[in-house]
Amino acid sequence: MKFNMMFNCDKARHTCDKAQYNEASLWEGIMLNVHTIFCRFCRKHSARNSKLTQTIKDSQIKTLSPEQKNVIKEQLRQEMPQ
Repeated sequence: MKFNMMFNCDKARHTCDKAQYNEASLWEGIMLNVHTIFCRFCRKHSARNSKLTQTIKDSQIKTLSPEQKNVIKEQLRQEMPQ
């Protein structure tokens, strides 16, 4: 990672997204922290990203099981004109 990331918001945003999923290296995390100290826009992006991630983790979303999905697919296939 080059030192110029400190001034590159695109790389900082990408690293922010990676850090959210624990995919950023230690050096990338350090550079992101340094960048967000100086960049108000990336600091806001990071805060919004963290809030979104936490909201999704805290949500009580329930999805259909694969069997339920297959039943719906089959019903749709039968109802569609051929």
